[in-house]
Amino acid sequence: MMHVTFLDHSGFLVELPGLTLLFDWWKGDLPPLPSGPLLVFASHRHPDHFDPRIFALDDGQRDVRFLLGKGIHLTDRNRKKWGLSEKAAADCRVLSGGESASPLPGVTVEALPSTDEGVAFLVTAEGRTVFHAGDLNWWHWEGEDPVWNRNMEADFRRYAEPLRGRKIDLAMLPLDPRLGEDGFRGPRYFLELADIRRFLPMHQWGNFNFTNQFLSCYTSFTSRTVYVNRVGQVFTFEEEADT
Repeated sequence: MMHVTFLDHSGFLVELPGLTLLFDWWKGDLPPLPSGPLLVFASHRHPDHFDPRIFALDDGQRDVRFLLGKGIHLTDRNRKKWGLSEKAAADCRVLSGGESASPLPGVTVEALPSTDEGVAFLVTAEGRTVFHAGDLNWWHWEGEDPVWNRNMEADFRRYAEPLRGRKIDLAMLPLDPRLGEDGFRGPRYFLELADIRRFLPMHQWGNFNFTNQFLSCYTSFTSRTVYVNRVGQVFTFEEEADT
């Protein structure tokens, strides 16, 4: 069983039976955390994905590890500004695209490059695979230089390629209404590239109806899409992990 809480924007709390994953929390109320191990992810340094208060979660109540995207710099100045203790700093791992880590026994974290900043995270634990795209997206902007948009497409396809054919139990993908219908490009590509069981839209800036617009164009994705329509929404997925 997997419990998922939508915290806001691109922030999610994913609770597995023996492990909790916290992704890109910067806004929204955090529910009470289980007593077991906690992995805290920040995909990149943009303030709508990273807030230094995450480091206060290393309060001695549980085993906490931090996985940070490239560009979040643990300099002495930042550590002092963020109130980052030596213990919390020692529990941090900064990942670049193409790197992987095993922060806990039986847990693998793969980092994919982003088309914006930082990385996307692919986490395998307890027989399940969870993907949080961060700002890895097909950013096609109307009115942008066509060369820029073509380069963005090429980069996006290349960076997403490691997901081809991968079975992913839960994928949190940007579905950004600021791009209009061009915002459909990224999630459509991900859903066609990988074997994704459940798709949770994110980065919607509160415009949750954009999911309906996406599905009106791509009805084949309806059964795999989970409607996110309010902050604090909780989902429970009961399917068994594959063995």
